[in-house]
Amino acid sequence: MRSRNSKLFGFLVILSFLFHLGISARVSGSQSEAYVTLLYGDEFLLGVRVLGKSIRDTGSKKDMVVLVSDGVSDYAKNLLEADGWKVELISLLANPNKVRPKRFWGVYTKLKIFNMTKYSKVVYLDADTIVVKSIEDLFKCGKFCANLKHSERMNSGVMVVEPSEKVFKDMMSQVTTLDSYTGGDQGFLNSYFAGFANAHLFEPNLSPEVMNSRPVPEMERLSTLYNADVGLYMLANKWMVDEKELRVIHYTLGPLKPWDWWTSWLLKPVDVWQNVREQLEETLPGTAGGRNPNDELVVKFLYLLPLIALFFCYYRSFVQMQKDFFGVFCRNSLCDNIRHVYYRFRAGGGLSYSAVGVSSSSVINSTEQFSNGSQSKVPAYLGGLSILVCFTAAVVSLALAFAVVPRQVMPWTGLLLVYEWTFTIFFMTFGGYLHLIYKWGKSTTAQAGSFSTQSESFGYESGKGHQRLVSACDVASWYYGLGMAFQAVAAPSLPCLFGITALFPR
Repeated sequence: MRSRNSKLFGFLVILSFLFHLGISARVSGSQSEAYVTLLYGDEFLLGVRVLGKSIRDTGSKKDMVVLVSDGVSDYAKNLLEADGWKVELISLLANPNKVRPKRFWGVYTKLKIFNMTKYSKVVYLDADTIVVKSIEDLFKCGKFCANLKHSERMNSGVMVVEPSEKVFKDMMSQVTTLDSYTGGDQGFLNSYFAGFANAHLFEPNLSPEVMNSRPVPEMERLSTLYNADVGLYMLANKWMVDEKELRVIHYTLGPLKPWDWWTSWLLKPVDVWQNVREQLEETLPGTAGGRNPNDELVVKFLYLLPLIALFFCYYRSFVQMQKDFFGVFCRNSLCDNIRHVYYRFRAGGGLSYSAVGVSSSSVINSTEQFSNGSQSKVPAYLGGLSILVCFTAAVVSLALAFAVVPRQVMPWTGLLLVYEWTFTIFFMTFGGYLHLIYKWGKSTTAQAGSFSTQSESFGYESGKGHQRLVSACDVASWYYGLGMAFQAVAAPSLPCLFGITALFPR
């Protein structure tokens, strides 16, 4: 009897142990699925942050794993961990293809997600994607799922993978033999999963009975809703699928990545990405809204420097103008200046010097000779040269402005900084060219005006001529300033004037 009780007790202990083991297995099973992305350098850091925020906004509690290489800084790793990512260090897999773009050097590293065997299933997302609606149903997918694009080619930006050490080793044994039409991982995966184009479409709403009654598919195709390419949007300025059902947006248009400030002014779907970015929390000091503390200091410096440069230029010009004007005024006698003002008033603002000791005919002849002499010194090519210099200065100013402004600032900040720097650089370069022309014209005019032989009247006439020259220069400066102000207002409106409104929705 005692032996029976002991056997029964032992059986109950074993049963209890198996029961608790099953519970722990189910609990661990809930954490055996994860979202995964890759980070090769800090350039894509902001993209990973926004991706993680978008996943958490859908209510997902699953692990978020980022595989980082040696090119990622410690600051980026700490920031991602603070955002809730699990950071795993990996070594890069060299691309075996000799003919490939330089940016594809380490893309074969993506194949390592097939070796993440501590997870039963992973959903891989490129750093330039964003989740707009829950994608938890992707974990119901088969052993391998992806989306078809590019003339029945598989896109590796969004994939569902059931990790397997056997599959990974098989891949590694074929990386040097299988052809890659892209020269990267996507081309290799298309060759490895050769029959993927014929795979059935993934249906997430099937009942559990139906899913359990059939074998697990080796491959399944994902709907475009799980990998909506912005290239589709650009074809017709709208999505080719039901926008309300979109799950993942993929920003694939080459250099037009959503974290580059100018992209927000070219592609409307970037608004979705920017809205999530603005909601990023300050997990480390100065990182709220996707900001970078270093970029903030650079932005303040870039904002103040053009203003200081413009103020200095205007101040120097004002001081020089005051010296020229008051210098001439002081060199003439008080009586001469009073007579000059009096005759200008009688002539209604014109210049009449017939009663100041110089005959009208001599003044007319002198003026004609002065005019003819100065005109003969102006080269015919000056107008064309000025136009060439103007356009060159505009192009150089715009290029330098784009070069100095950080790429990942907020869209309005980037636009205003580029506008400010373009205007300032153009003002200084083309303005400097006009100043040189003015100096050259002034010296040429002075040489042409040396024909006067009347020494007494020459001092007075040259004084008046210099006054007229200073006045003309003053008016020209005002015209130039007003012209630059008009350009500053008109330039941003040019796209709308030319009817380019689809690319500039704001």
